[in-house]
Amino acid sequence: MVTEDGEGAAGEGADDESRREFLKIAAAVSAVLAIGGIASVMKVVVFPSIPAGAATSFPRVKISRLSELTTGVVVPFNYPLDDEPNFLVKLGAKAEGGVGADGDIVAFSDICQHLGCDWGYVPPGGSPNVNKSYVAAGPVGYCPCHGSVFDLAESGKVLGGPSPRPIPQVTLDVDASGDIYAVGMGPPSVFGHNTGSENVDDDLRGGTLVSGS
Repeated sequence: MVTEDGEGAAGEGADDESRREFLKIAAAVSAVLAIGGIASVMKVVVFPSIPAGAATSFPRVKISRLSELTTGVVVPFNYPLDDEPNFLVKLGAKAEGGVGADGDIVAFSDICQHLGCDWGYVPPGGSPNVNKSYVAAGPVGYCPCHGSVFDLAESGKVLGGPSPRPIPQVTLDVDASGDIYAVGMGPPSVFGHNTGSENVDDDLRGGTLVSGS
């Protein structure tokens, strides 16, 4: 519409141009905000990568002393998170990954890789309480839930039962005074933390680390 002074059309054109510029700016701001929102979510969901085997990934935690161990008597402890059970045991015979003068002191996650039950130590010639017909030929871990059997002298490999993977072995270190420390864990990842990779550093995600010593 043209006003008496002839400025109506020009005024409306200027208003339309202003509206278009405003809509462009609003769309750009909305896009920035949307991207920022997605980035914020991604920061919560996606964990930063930690190099496999990084020395600083696992705490160094004292478990026991050489002088305090008795062959066949387990020492429970939590590692690397404060709610993940493990146990240390002196087998009485050299074992893969064993420490001490006889290389017979080992430690493993106490969570079965099948469905997450706690398994128990059975010495050579012994039988688990839930299955007296089974007699261990060597030191093993026996899961009472479904009968998985793990060879503790051979890095926790599966000897029988439904477990699809061996139990994770704790890496041990002994200092000059005879103190025994947990310093890491080998693959596979502890049950409940398996991400489909062999990067056991993922065990550290979403939990509280045991305090180092």
